[in-house]
Amino acid sequence: MNYFWIQLLLIAGSVSMALMFIRNWDQAKTRAWKRIAFSVFIVVNVYAVLRPGDVNSLAHALGVGRGTDLVLYVMVMAMGFLTLNTFLRFRSLEKKITDLARTVAINEGARHNEQRLGTDPAAGAPAAEPTTAEPTTATEAEAEPGAEPESVKA
Repeated sequence: MNYFWIQLLLIAGSVSMALMFIRNWDQAKTRAWKRIAFSVFIVVNVYAVLRPGDVNSLAHALGVGRGTDLVLYVMVMAMGFLTLNTFLRFRSLEKKITDLARTVAINEGARHNEQRLGTDPAAGAPAAEPTTAEPTTATEAEAEPGAEPESVKA
């Protein structure tokens, strides 16, 4: 009875984590083994809270002094796994963003050259022949002699 309130608090925390995980199940896009591992973690957590003597017995069987030490060691390993997993995910996302930025830059450069040179990049030939006609707009007429029209300056 001495442990009732702390056990209730710890189990409520575990259940709330499980509910948040289930509620965001489709958004998390986690792999099946991560889902299984998280579910096992919640079940083991609730069991350890309800039966702390069993954790002590398991710790002694594994050669660890106390159950709390065993839980600490497991949590350190889990934190290392989470850190490594996060690092690998960020590295993968950075590579994808870099590849995407390069693709956008190449496409924008090709589009810019197409507009500037008046060529169709797919055909490889000029789309329209440049003409030397008289200026058609007021700004082109006011330009200095020998200056390029603004539409060609890009």
